[in-house]
Amino acid sequence: MKATNTMAAIAGAARAAPEVSVVTLNQRENSRIVNITYTLSDEAAIVTVGIETNGVAIPDSAVTRLSGDVSAVVQPGARSIVWNAGADWPEHSVTNARARVTAWVTNSPPQYCAVNVIGGSSASPYPVYYYPSAEGVPGGVTNDLYKTTQILMRKIPPTDGTFKMGSPSDETGRTAAREAQVDVSLTKAYYVGIYQVTQYQWERVMGDWPSYFNNTDYWRTRPLENRSWNDIRGGTWPGDPAGTGQPAAGTFIDKLCAKTDVPGFDLPTDAQWEYACRAGTTGALNDGTVNLTNTTSDARLDLLGRYKANGGYVDGVTEPAQGCGPANGTAIVGSYAPNEWGLYDTHANVWNWCLDGYADAMSGGEDPLGAESGSYRVLRGGSWYDPASNCRSAYRVYGPPLYRGNGIGFRLVRTLP
Repeated sequence: MKATNTMAAIAGAARAAPEVSVVTLNQRENSRIVNITYTLSDEAAIVTVGIETNGVAIPDSAVTRLSGDVSAVVQPGARSIVWNAGADWPEHSVTNARARVTAWVTNSPPQYCAVNVIGGSSASPYPVYYYPSAEGVPGGVTNDLYKTTQILMRKIPPTDGTFKMGSPSDETGRTAAREAQVDVSLTKAYYVGIYQVTQYQWERVMGDWPSYFNNTDYWRTRPLENRSWNDIRGGTWPGDPAGTGQPAAGTFIDKLCAKTDVPGFDLPTDAQWEYACRAGTTGALNDGTVNLTNTTSDARLDLLGRYKANGGYVDGVTEPAQGCGPANGTAIVGSYAPNEWGLYDTHANVWNWCLDGYADAMSGGEDPLGAESGSYRVLRGGSWYDPASNCRSAYRVYGPPLYRGNGIGFRLVRTLP
């Protein structure tokens, strides 16, 4: 590849700042390493890069071996990026290419972000990386990196109007008092974890390994369980009378916020969880299934998550041993089909703690935060030990914030301004 074409960036939001200028692209002599330089002005921004040849963008998946001032928040000034084109795009050789450097306003970031926790509990800071698409995520979203040393998240858009939270009166397995439908509007975009937080990701942040399913060959990529709401975030939540929304010191959420210096990380609200799980669907399951055929087991659910009838229990009857492999008990995260938004295990594997205080009747309305009083927190999604009816998109239960169980974990969110 030989190229010297330049291209100014497009801004990531409808305002002038930040700005990119003086973009250059040059191939190193006798090498397939490419140097890209640019100037960022006005304010810090998240910077991503794409490559075009003959006026056509090459796939994002071919531009992932990047280093330098890219895929992260970058400060203003003269900056540089190194692209290993030989490793990313080995079968191609072109003579005409140009770089498209894009500056995203920090409160309107790209589609994917990843928190790198490989440094462990004593490391600071934890780097946060950004990618414009699933194809641009290095190694792909199913890579074990994102089940162990990095927490990968996908941006979910605000609702277009409202969505129906809860279940219709004819849904099989419905608990009417807890699932009465309400209209909900979510006004803010938010990132949500592609996977449930795993045992290794917990160990990296917290420095301990508390989960019940402790088979040493598989623990790293199984979901974290046996941690309470108080262990994960504690403190108060925005709907509570104290109203601060602050996690307790020393909890997982508190440490992640401190080590990334990024606001907005938390447990999902009840409404955020259901909206993300459904991914636009309205039935019992997020693959479009309107109704279960059986409250105990269902062939469609078999494809979507680990529950009692498809491996959670040995032969569907016998409870698994603590040291079992992932054929029983919890499955390795991402073992089943994702929903339309690319989120795995939103049906079963482990229950997900939510931010909200619990009440039977859901609040509805704009950005609801649940009950302001009470002794319980919402749990969503079902688990490896549950029947099919408990793993539906609308199913809700609750637990005291001190409770720890081997079927309860969590999925991380980050609400944007």
